[in-house]
Amino acid sequence: MQFLIAASIALVVSSVALLVRRSRRVDAPTQKTWNVPTQIDPSDLLSGSAEWSIAVFTSGICHVCADVVAKAEALRSHKVSVHEIEYETDRAVHEKYRIDAVPTLVVCDHQGVVRYSVLGPVTATDLWAAVARVRDPASAGDSEQCRKI
Repeated sequence: MQFLIAASIALVVSSVALLVRRSRRVDAPTQKTWNVPTQIDPSDLLSGSAEWSIAVFTSGICHVCADVVAKAEALRSHKVSVHEIEYETDRAVHEKYRIDAVPTLVVCDHQGVVRYSVLGPVTATDLWAAVARVRDPASAGDSEQCRKI
C-alpha cells in the first residue's frame, strides 16, 4: 500500500514538474517576411514608351518614402519612367500586389518583370548602380577581368 501511495505522489510531482517546464519554454521568435512583387502589370504603371519603370509604393505618413521617391525621380528619363503609388490614393494597387511595407521600390522591364527591388531606405548610389546594372548587365564588370588584376 505504501508503494502505491509513493508511486502516486511521484507521478503527481513529475507531472507538475513537466507542466512547469513546458510553461517556461520560450518559442523562437517568428520572422516576418515582407511581400515584394516579382511581376507588375505594365498597365498599372502607364509607362508609355519607357523601356524601364521604377515603381515606389509609398504612404503619406511615411517620412522615408519621400526620400526614396526623390532618389528614384532623379533617374527619370525617356527610357526610365518613375511612378509613386501612394497607399492612400492607390490602395487597390497596394492590395493587388500585397504590399505590406513601405517604401517598397521595384525596377521593372517593359514587360513588368521585376529586375530589382528594395524594401525600406536606399542610398542614391545603390539605386543608381542597380538601375545601371539591370539596364546593361555588362556594366557590372567582367569577373574574368577582375581575376586578372
